[in-house]
Amino acid sequence: MILTDNMRGAAFMVGSMTAFTVNDMFVKLMGETLPLFQLLFLRSVGVTVLFFAICKARGLFGQKVSRVDRNLIVGRTIAEVGAAYFFLSALIEMPLANVTAILQALPLTVTLGVALFLGEDVGWRRFAAIGVGFIGVYLIIRPEAEGFSIWSVYALLAVVCVTARDLFSRRMSRALPSLKVSFFTGCGLLVFSGVGAAFVDWQPMTARHWFYLTGSVLTVMAAYLFSVMAVRVGEIGFVSPFRYTSLVVALILGFLVFGEWPDRVTLIGASIVVATGLFTFWRERALSRRKL
Repeated sequence: MILTDNMRGAAFMVGSMTAFTVNDMFVKLMGETLPLFQLLFLRSVGVTVLFFAICKARGLFGQKVSRVDRNLIVGRTIAEVGAAYFFLSALIEMPLANVTAILQALPLTVTLGVALFLGEDVGWRRFAAIGVGFIGVYLIIRPEAEGFSIWSVYALLAVVCVTARDLFSRRMSRALPSLKVSFFTGCGLLVFSGVGAAFVDWQPMTARHWFYLTGSVLTVMAAYLFSVMAVRVGEIGFVSPFRYTSLVVALILGFLVFGEWPDRVTLIGASIVVATGLFTFWRERALSRRKL
């Protein structure tokens, strides 16, 4: 069977989402016994060193960056720092599948963001889908339920930060290498986590911790690499729906590794979010074809 560019892009997107979710599993396992800032700092060291080596080998540091792109990199890095802190804090305290389900709202929030802040045209159908999708998010977090906690709010704040990050990325020039942006983002996370790590009591690292840390570094690097390859090989409108692979993987890992399974209402809410996200992707692709 001959693989088309879209099929290869879809495979890369599935690989990226799987790697991101496996990374989340490793972080959650470490977070059971290690302080958040300790594990985030150690992971940031590994990721930043590897990104530096790759950028250096490709000669990316010799390329000039415009003032506009520099400002966008700063904004993106701040948003990424906030996303990492809020998401990992929620991840350690909440079931893996629940946190992942809330993150499935990202396609909806990004679509809303580009309409509100970048002036892109979003029709009433996609606005309606966003509204229905937010109902799904409400069913997932259920603020009136007994199990609701501040960590659900943290997960929502992570969605806000990731949305801001993607909006900053959308404004960057196409000539700016993704690897270079990722390196500077890693540097920002390294500085932030380093400051935080200086004020926590570090716990001794066992062989198991080092195994989890190595797995986290390698999977997050693979996730970044596959995500870049996915959008460069295939059409964004075709490969983007495969982002929802992360929810399936989270359900499987949550059950097998942590013995967790979302209740029926949470699953219904997640299904609504995924369905509205898929509709948003489909509608955007249909409009793009109509303009051709």
